[in-house]
Amino acid sequence: MRSIAAKLCIGMAITAIAMFGAESSLGTWKYNAAKSKTTSTNPIKSQTDVREAAPDGGIKVTRTGQLTDGTSLNSSYTYKYDGKEYPATGGSFDTISVRQIDANTRNWEVRKTGGKYHITGRTVLSKDGKTMTQTSTGTDAEGKPVTQTIVFDRQ
Repeated sequence: MRSIAAKLCIGMAITAIAMFGAESSLGTWKYNAAKSKTTSTNPIKSQTDVREAAPDGGIKVTRTGQLTDGTSLNSSYTYKYDGKEYPATGGSFDTISVRQIDANTRNWEVRKTGGKYHITGRTVLSKDGKTMTQTSTGTDAEGKPVTQTIVFDRQ
């Protein structure tokens, strides 16, 4: 009886490791304007995020795109799911922290050090892995409130 219980425990542990260990967000993601909503006065015009595994076990994001006023969205950052702040370069924020909730859900926070830009949000990947939805609230660089639901399609 003990060996059955031990095998069951080991099987459950392996399943949990596989569920949280597999990174479902890796790949190329393109902004879907038709499915996205924002209260921003300068919304995204185009955006592509390339998400890849970093050598240290984190996630590296390289972002290209443009806001409606022509501002470039070219930025990059690497983070781990430990809730610690990591540096970001080239974008509207300079730090990011992320926590993984489950295999398809992450909570995150971005901010501009010494500035008014501060956004908290949640990213959810669809069960089929084809859609990534980010919902967020906070303040933009001018300190104005902003609420967004941004949808990306896997390429």
